[in-house]
Amino acid sequence: MRRTEACSPPDGDAASIEATEHQRRVWDQRAGTYNRSMGLIEKLLFGNGRAWVCSQASGDVLEVATGTGRNLPFYPERTRLTGIDLSSEMLAIARRRSTALGREVDLHLGDAQVLPFPDAAFDTVVCTFAICSIPDDDKAIAEMKRVLRPRGQLLLLDHVPSSSRLLRDIQWLVEQVTRRLGGEHLLRRPLECVHAQGFEIQSAKRSKAGIVERVSARKRA
Repeated sequence: MRRTEACSPPDGDAASIEATEHQRRVWDQRAGTYNRSMGLIEKLLFGNGRAWVCSQASGDVLEVATGTGRNLPFYPERTRLTGIDLSSEMLAIARRRSTALGREVDLHLGDAQVLPFPDAAFDTVVCTFAICSIPDDDKAIAEMKRVLRPRGQLLLLDHVPSSSRLLRDIQWLVEQVTRRLGGEHLLRRPLECVHAQGFEIQSAKRSKAGIVERVSARKRA
Protein backbone atom coordinates (compact mmCIF):
# COMPACT_ATOMS: atom_id res chain seq x y z
CA MET A 1 0.00 0.00 0.00
CA ARG A 2 1.51 3.32 -1.04
CA ARG A 3 1.90 5.87 1.75
CA THR A 4 3.60 8.84 0.08
CA GLU A 5 3.92 10.12 -3.45
CA ALA A 6 7.04 11.24 -5.27
CA CYS A 7 7.11 14.52 -7.15
CA SER A 8 6.93 12.95 -10.58
CA PRO A 9 5.22 14.14 -13.78
CA PRO A 10 2.69 12.18 -15.84
CA ASP A 11 4.25 9.91 -18.48
CA GLY A 12 4.52 11.68 -21.82
CA ASP A 13 3.20 14.98 -23.14
CA ALA A 14 -0.12 13.52 -24.27
CA ALA A 15 -0.85 12.16 -20.81
CA SER A 16 0.08 15.47 -19.23
CA ILE A 17 -2.13 17.45 -21.58
CA GLU A 18 -5.09 15.16 -21.04
CA ALA A 19 -4.66 15.26 -17.26
CA THR A 20 -4.57 19.06 -17.33
CA GLU A 21 -7.66 19.29 -19.53
CA HIS A 22 -9.46 16.89 -17.21
CA GLN A 23 -8.64 19.17 -14.28
CA ARG A 24 -9.92 22.18 -16.22
CA ARG A 25 -13.26 20.43 -16.76
CA VAL A 26 -13.45 19.36 -13.12
CA TRP A 27 -12.91 22.87 -11.78
CA ASP A 28 -15.27 24.47 -14.28
CA GLN A 29 -17.96 22.06 -13.08
CA ARG A 30 -17.22 22.62 -9.40
CA ALA A 31 -16.96 26.41 -9.53
CA GLY A 32 -20.55 27.07 -8.53
CA THR A 33 -20.42 24.92 -5.38
CA TYR A 34 -16.77 25.41 -4.41
CA ASN A 35 -17.23 28.22 -1.89
CA ARG A 36 -19.94 26.39 0.00
CA SER A 37 -18.08 23.07 0.20
CA MET A 38 -14.69 24.62 0.92
CA GLY A 39 -16.11 26.84 3.62
CA LEU A 40 -17.14 23.82 5.69
CA ILE A 41 -13.80 22.06 5.23
CA GLU A 42 -11.89 25.19 6.23
CA LYS A 43 -13.81 25.52 9.48
CA LEU A 44 -13.00 21.92 10.38
CA LEU A 45 -9.38 21.70 9.23
CA PHE A 46 -7.68 24.83 7.98
CA GLY A 47 -8.59 27.52 10.50
CA ASN A 48 -6.68 30.76 9.89
CA GLY A 49 -4.41 29.18 7.27
CA ARG A 50 -5.29 31.59 4.49
CA ALA A 51 -4.67 34.60 6.71
CA TRP A 52 -1.33 33.12 7.84
CA VAL A 53 -0.16 32.69 4.25
CA CYS A 54 -1.41 35.93 2.75
CA SER A 55 -0.32 38.18 5.63
CA GLN A 56 3.33 37.29 4.84
CA ALA A 57 3.09 38.21 1.15
CA SER A 58 4.85 41.38 0.02
CA GLY A 59 5.66 43.35 -3.11
CA ASP A 60 4.62 41.89 -6.45
CA VAL A 61 2.59 38.81 -5.57
CA LEU A 62 1.55 35.93 -7.81
CA GLU A 63 -1.19 33.65 -6.55
CA VAL A 64 -1.14 30.32 -8.39
CA ALA A 65 -4.55 28.62 -8.63
CA THR A 66 -6.52 31.65 -7.45
CA GLY A 67 -9.77 29.74 -7.75
CA THR A 68 -12.77 31.78 -6.64
CA GLY A 69 -10.57 34.34 -4.89
CA ARG A 70 -11.01 33.15 -1.31
CA ASN A 71 -7.57 34.49 -0.40
CA LEU A 72 -8.17 38.02 -1.67
CA PRO A 73 -9.48 39.56 1.59
CA PHE A 74 -6.33 38.51 3.47
CA TYR A 75 -3.57 40.20 1.47
CA PRO A 76 -1.98 43.38 2.80
CA GLU A 77 -3.23 46.45 0.97
CA ARG A 78 0.26 47.40 -0.18
CA THR A 79 0.76 44.21 -2.21
CA ARG A 80 0.32 44.20 -6.00
CA LEU A 81 -1.66 41.10 -6.87
CA THR A 82 -1.61 38.88 -9.93
CA GLY A 83 -3.62 35.67 -10.02
CA ILE A 84 -3.79 32.72 -12.39
CA ASP A 85 -6.18 29.79 -12.59
CA LEU A 86 -6.92 26.95 -14.99
CA SER A 87 -10.70 27.41 -14.79
CA SER A 88 -12.49 30.30 -16.47
CA GLU A 89 -15.56 29.60 -14.32
CA MET A 90 -13.55 29.92 -11.11
CA LEU A 91 -11.91 33.12 -12.36
CA ALA A 92 -15.29 34.67 -13.14
CA ILE A 93 -16.21 34.29 -9.48
CA ALA A 94 -12.82 35.64 -8.40
CA ARG A 95 -13.37 38.74 -10.56
CA ARG A 96 -16.71 39.40 -8.91
CA ARG A 97 -15.11 38.96 -5.49
CA SER A 98 -12.28 41.38 -6.29
CA THR A 99 -14.80 43.97 -7.50
CA ALA A 100 -16.87 43.59 -4.33
CA LEU A 101 -13.73 44.01 -2.22
CA GLY A 102 -12.58 47.01 -4.24
CA ARG A 103 -9.28 45.20 -4.71
CA GLU A 104 -7.37 45.49 -7.98
CA VAL A 105 -6.12 42.08 -9.14
CA ASP A 106 -4.60 41.18 -12.51
CA LEU A 107 -6.28 37.83 -13.22
CA HIS A 108 -5.09 35.42 -15.91
CA LEU A 109 -6.43 32.18 -17.36
CA GLY A 110 -3.53 29.73 -17.50
CA ASP A 111 -1.70 26.63 -16.33
CA ALA A 112 0.41 26.45 -13.16
CA GLN A 113 2.70 23.99 -14.95
CA VAL A 114 3.57 26.55 -17.66
CA LEU A 115 3.25 29.99 -16.10
CA PRO A 116 2.91 32.78 -18.71
CA PHE A 117 5.23 35.17 -16.89
CA PRO A 118 8.91 36.08 -17.37
CA ASP A 119 11.69 34.89 -15.10
CA ALA A 120 12.13 36.70 -11.78
CA ALA A 121 8.89 38.67 -12.10
CA PHE A 122 7.54 38.38 -8.53
CA ASP A 123 8.61 38.95 -4.95
CA THR A 124 6.15 36.40 -3.54
CA VAL A 125 4.36 33.35 -4.90
CA VAL A 126 1.37 31.94 -3.02
CA CYS A 127 -0.43 28.65 -3.59
CA THR A 128 -3.13 27.28 -1.28
CA PHE A 129 -5.00 23.97 -1.52
CA ALA A 130 -4.02 23.42 -5.16
CA ILE A 131 -0.79 21.45 -5.47
CA CYS A 132 -2.82 18.40 -4.46
CA SER A 133 -4.66 18.52 -7.81
CA ILE A 134 -2.07 19.89 -10.27
CA PRO A 135 -1.12 16.96 -12.53
CA ASP A 136 2.64 17.65 -12.39
CA ASP A 137 3.28 19.14 -8.96
CA ASP A 138 7.06 19.19 -9.34
CA LYS A 139 6.84 21.13 -12.60
CA ALA A 140 4.43 23.61 -11.01
CA ILE A 141 6.81 24.29 -8.13
CA ALA A 142 9.71 24.61 -10.58
CA GLU A 143 7.68 27.25 -12.41
CA MET A 144 6.97 29.06 -9.15
CA LYS A 145 10.71 29.12 -8.51
CA ARG A 146 11.41 30.41 -12.03
CA VAL A 147 9.12 33.42 -11.72
CA LEU A 148 10.39 34.35 -8.26
CA ARG A 149 13.11 36.95 -7.88
CA PRO A 150 16.28 35.95 -5.98
CA ARG A 151 15.38 35.76 -2.27
CA GLY A 152 11.72 35.80 -3.27
CA GLN A 153 9.29 34.03 -0.95
CA LEU A 154 7.19 30.93 -1.63
CA LEU A 155 4.15 30.46 0.64
CA LEU A 156 2.16 27.22 0.56
CA LEU A 157 -0.80 25.74 2.40
CA ASP A 158 -2.19 22.29 1.63
CA HIS A 159 -3.38 18.99 3.02
CA VAL A 160 -0.67 16.32 3.27
CA PRO A 161 -0.25 12.73 4.50
CA SER A 162 -1.13 12.52 8.18
CA SER A 163 1.54 11.82 10.78
CA SER A 164 -0.79 9.05 12.03
CA ARG A 165 -0.40 5.74 10.21
CA LEU A 166 -4.08 4.93 10.70
CA LEU A 167 -5.16 8.22 9.16
CA ARG A 168 -2.68 7.76 6.28
CA ASP A 169 -4.29 4.40 5.58
CA ILE A 170 -7.68 6.10 5.45
CA GLN A 171 -6.29 8.83 3.21
CA TRP A 172 -4.89 6.19 0.87
CA LEU A 173 -8.28 4.52 0.60
CA VAL A 174 -10.11 7.79 -0.01
CA GLU A 175 -7.52 8.82 -2.57
CA GLN A 176 -8.37 5.83 -4.75
CA VAL A 177 -11.68 7.60 -5.37
CA THR A 178 -10.60 11.25 -5.38
CA ARG A 179 -7.79 10.68 -7.89
CA ARG A 180 -10.15 9.04 -10.36
CA LEU A 181 -13.03 11.48 -9.96
CA GLY A 182 -11.23 14.78 -9.53
CA GLY A 183 -7.50 14.24 -9.86
CA GLU A 184 -7.02 15.06 -6.18
CA HIS A 185 -4.07 13.51 -4.35
CA LEU A 186 -4.24 13.14 -0.59
CA LEU A 187 -0.73 11.74 -0.09
CA ARG A 188 1.37 14.40 -1.76
CA ARG A 189 3.66 16.51 0.38
CA PRO A 190 4.65 19.74 -1.39
CA LEU A 191 7.50 20.32 1.05
CA GLU A 192 9.40 17.45 -0.59
CA CYS A 193 9.16 19.15 -3.99
CA VAL A 194 10.20 22.48 -2.46
CA HIS A 195 13.30 20.80 -1.00
CA ALA A 196 14.03 19.14 -4.36
CA GLN A 197 13.91 22.53 -6.11
CA GLY A 198 16.61 23.88 -3.81
CA PHE A 199 14.55 26.40 -1.85
CA GLU A 200 15.72 27.58 1.56
CA ILE A 201 13.03 26.41 3.98
CA GLN A 202 12.13 29.06 6.54
CA SER A 203 9.32 27.25 8.29
CA ALA A 204 7.17 24.16 7.88
CA LYS A 205 4.41 23.60 10.39
CA ARG A 206 1.89 20.76 10.49
CA SER A 207 -1.42 20.59 12.37
CA LYS A 208 -4.60 18.52 12.65
CA ALA A 209 -2.78 15.18 13.13
CA GLY A 210 -0.26 16.31 10.53
CA ILE A 211 -2.88 16.58 7.77
CA VAL A 212 -2.41 20.33 7.19
CA GLU A 213 0.98 21.86 6.40
CA ARG A 214 2.06 25.50 6.09
CA VAL A 215 5.34 26.16 4.30
CA SER A 216 7.41 29.31 3.96
CA ALA A 217 10.54 29.14 1.80
CA ARG A 218 12.86 31.45 -0.11
CA LYS A 219 14.53 31.17 -3.49
CA ARG A 220 18.27 31.20 -3.01
CA ALA A 221 20.16 34.21 -4.37
